[in-house]
Amino acid sequence: MSVASYNKNAQQFFTQYQSLTFEQVHSPWLTMLDTKAGLALDVGAGSGRDALALAERGWDVVAVEPACELRRLGEAATAHRSIQWLEDSLPDLNDIRKLSYRFDLILVSAVWMHVPPTSRARAFRILTELLGPSGLLVITLRHGPGDGERQFYEVSKAELDGLARQRAVMPVPLPDTPRADELRRPDVWWETAVYRLPDDGTGALPTLRHIIVNDNKSSTYKLGLLRTLVRMADSAPGLVLNRTDEWVEVPLGAVGLFWIMLYHPLVLKHHLRQAPGARGLGFAGADFYELGKLSPLDFRVGLSLSAEFAPVVMRAIKLAASNILKNPAHFTTWPGTHRQIFEGGTSRLIIRNEPVRLDKETLARFGRFRVPAMLWDTFSRYACWVEPAIVNEWINLMGSWEARYSSEIYHQALQWSEGRRDTSVVRKLVEQQLTNGPVECVWTAKNLSATRYDIDHCFPWSRWNNNDLWNLLPASHIANASKSEKLPADSLLKQARPRVIEWWQHAIIGTEREHQFFSEAEAALPLLGDRRTVDGVFEGMLQQRLRLKTNLQLAEWLGV
Repeated sequence: MSVASYNKNAQQFFTQYQSLTFEQVHSPWLTMLDTKAGLALDVGAGSGRDALALAERGWDVVAVEPACELRRLGEAATAHRSIQWLEDSLPDLNDIRKLSYRFDLILVSAVWMHVPPTSRARAFRILTELLGPSGLLVITLRHGPGDGERQFYEVSKAELDGLARQRAVMPVPLPDTPRADELRRPDVWWETAVYRLPDDGTGALPTLRHIIVNDNKSSTYKLGLLRTLVRMADSAPGLVLNRTDEWVEVPLGAVGLFWIMLYHPLVLKHHLRQAPGARGLGFAGADFYELGKLSPLDFRVGLSLSAEFAPVVMRAIKLAASNILKNPAHFTTWPGTHRQIFEGGTSRLIIRNEPVRLDKETLARFGRFRVPAMLWDTFSRYACWVEPAIVNEWINLMGSWEARYSSEIYHQALQWSEGRRDTSVVRKLVEQQLTNGPVECVWTAKNLSATRYDIDHCFPWSRWNNNDLWNLLPASHIANASKSEKLPADSLLKQARPRVIEWWQHAIIGTEREHQFFSEAEAALPLLGDRRTVDGVFEGMLQQRLRLKTNLQLAEWLGV
């Protein structure tokens, strides 16, 4: 296999790739690199030469390399730049797709000849689905004999052009692209093919607009389901159980839980009508009303519930989930059809009078819920635009049934339940640690005073509401004030890594908070999965940092 060869001869290939410059290899298309940088994907990144060149031009780069030994060398050579490395490969790019990124540039350099012809249509489709509007896909093609160790297949630009027509991406004309091999191998020559995506190509936003604005609604349930899924895609991408080309599968219990957190203030605090007339709410049984004794913050993802309240919450989730499948999921259909957009099914679940942690495993016990992949990606990428549209329509709908309340009341009731920043738990942890010894500011490495320190939301609260333990870090007042609402730069976060991990290990790991820490991280951070290690959590933070920068266009903080 080619990957085995790249691992076996990693240093040789690294040296070979580094002997050429980015400009030498990619001169045919470099004039297309806009002066405005964006998010780039380097597929088959090898030594990191191209990823580094793009990063030095201001791009944020995700570098994919399946050969672990070559990837290790590439990571070391690019550690000082904003480059996130992942083990992944064509044709599937499974981990990349889990991130729901859309890239402004995808570079597939000296890779296509390794993709079997039977897998190329799928690989090309997946690459184009990862492009953002007006994004460029650049593929370099190697022609000539193999080396006897790596598996090469014949390639042609005509084949790529045919695949491009099927995917409605536009070929970009280039000057004569056949070029001699820069390593002076006489039988090897190269071509470059470039394609541009004219728009997002998915139809997701028109579909959402139809559901939000035009679809018939006898209650707020369709809007409630959409907002539930937007909230999950934006704040809890780690809850995804499985992803295929067509579907994203999430725990049905998570859908029920987020639904309850949305409707809790609307119904139990503000008593706002969610359907015309005086009919009851199908999801709101005795257990839901019993939750009036709790705040939605008391039963969010990752928390442990006592034996007293666990059965109440679990039964409320079970009824809500069942009602979601029977009502909004059943009646939300593709425009002009009776075909359901969302699918799901329940599992047999016995609820006992015992403590429960609301983690991914527990929420999956209720069953599975499937969301079209294109919609899930749109929820993830455009949450900050889609959610206000849902809220606005929700307010209009409630106002049409009951006009005696002000718009302000409706907005208060529709505020997400994590709508206040809360650092109290971590502040207590800092106080405890200060009694045993010094605590360092994660950003400056200076010792904190017992009377003068802050708890910093690593990813700013104002732009991404998250009070998870992993996101709350001890910081000096000066550093926290300087950082304000900015996102830490990639280089700064990597510099802070040993201090962040040390803080987690001293204050959280091995304590009663450890399970909560990992359960929250598992839900909120992409690609973490079941890797319950502090290093895994930190790697998830690096990916989430890039995700927030890309989706929200946040300003970066370079430190004090």
